[in-house]
Amino acid sequence: MVVTALVFALLWARMESGASDTVAVMPFMDDAGTYWMYLLSQAFGWSGLLWAWGTVMLGLLLSGPRPDRLPVSRQVLERWHRTTSLTTMALMFAHALMFAAELVRYETKVDWAERLWVGFADTFVPGWYDSGTGRIAIPLGQGALYLVVPLGPLFYVRHRIGANTWRRLHRFVIVVYVLSVWHTLLYGTNVWFGEWPHTVLWLLQLPVAAILLLRLLKPARRAERLGPPNGGAGVARPTWRARAVGRVVAGAVVVGLVIVVMSGRDGGRDRPTHPSATAPHSQETD
Repeated sequence: MVVTALVFALLWARMESGASDTVAVMPFMDDAGTYWMYLLSQAFGWSGLLWAWGTVMLGLLLSGPRPDRLPVSRQVLERWHRTTSLTTMALMFAHALMFAAELVRYETKVDWAERLWVGFADTFVPGWYDSGTGRIAIPLGQGALYLVVPLGPLFYVRHRIGANTWRRLHRFVIVVYVLSVWHTLLYGTNVWFGEWPHTVLWLLQLPVAAILLLRLLKPARRAERLGPPNGGAGVARPTWRARAVGRVVAGAVVVGLVIVVMSGRDGGRDRPTHPSATAPHSQETD
């Protein structure tokens, strides 16, 4: 909550000073007092992405090769991983709810029942939001939210579904993180332009990809090591191929991230010379 409050204060101050990228994208929002729910939604989203980054790093550290020295015990790291995971889930829900609340406030041309439906549908129904980049970015965020709901709490029922099943399903948490980052790069108005915040967001993905590659190349569990296909203690060929492809893809992602950051071709838009009049979408009418 402290991190979210600090991000909210920063976004508010930038909007009040006229330096907000959000206002450059959507000039009609140049009023922090009116659009405070949108700012709070952004603050929850950025805070959630920060905690997601932290919990993914902790998870990879716990499941990969053990460093010789750790500042804290493994038990403490596991507790931090669980806590940051649950915190991330809460922040994702808060981000979505505040976005829906802002849409309800925005829809002034219809009655309250219709406003509530529009806010809910645009936020939580895949494919319903029909404005600009949001037609792709919103479903990506929804995908991350709906994936994390079953995957996150599985830790607490692993004794019922079996440890091996839990481990296989838990690996898909990285998909939640990828969708969240993709959603932010496409729709985060604070990283809309190809400037340093956009570049920093890309840079933060380098250690995640590098540790993921190391985790795949040198897994802590013997059963997950690549080994020879078939024969003796080797693994079945389909499993071996899947593991080999996973390592190649992770390596390609690391190389791709380095190229993107060094070349500066990271998908950032050019800052407009004339203000845009972009709105979330046309208001609903009866």
